[in-house]
Amino acid sequence: MRPRPAKLYDAVKRVLDVVGASVLLIVTSPVQAVVAGAVAYKLGRPVLFRQERPGRDEKIFTILKYRTMLPEDPACGVTTDEQRLTSFGRKLRELSLDELPELWNVLRGDMSLVGPRPLLVKYLARYSADQARRHDVRPGITGLAQAGGRNDLNWDEKLRLDVEYVDRRSLVLDLQIVARTAVAVLRREGITQVGHATMPEFEGPHAN
Repeated sequence: MRPRPAKLYDAVKRVLDVVGASVLLIVTSPVQAVVAGAVAYKLGRPVLFRQERPGRDEKIFTILKYRTMLPEDPACGVTTDEQRLTSFGRKLRELSLDELPELWNVLRGDMSLVGPRPLLVKYLARYSADQARRHDVRPGITGLAQAGGRNDLNWDEKLRLDVEYVDRRSLVLDLQIVARTAVAVLRREGITQVGHATMPEFEGPHAN
């Protein structure tokens, strides 16, 4: 049986998201200024990466990140994400610094601090009915899958954890996820799978 929406929790969480994102934007502003300058110097402009992603109820929004990749250049053989990801960009990802602009997405209501990571729009048609429930909540900067292994997990494991979060969500769980994510980032665990900039493309349930 599908659990009833946690209305009180969702309302409280939205307030905490706004307060938390506002404080983090102020605290990280010096770091973000340095990162933005480094991205402009290393990779050129634009500094921000923008891409459409599905959010709550599959509503499409534009996610913001710092760029970590070079543009495609078939003439030079630079076409795959692995080839486009620079050593500088890899460092940003290891420290999750590329994710900092997503705090603006949290303020705008597109995202939450904690929730399933927003994936690609083209994946929407590939989810099973149960996997699609990950869109019952706002996507997050970090989530249960990120705290439980990040990109070391295969797609079935990652999406199972996303749905588990939807069913179990609570403020206590959110705090646990934030703490576990901080440890994973400090240890630089689960950044990428071998041969991929992040992990292989999601082809559908059980296609790992």
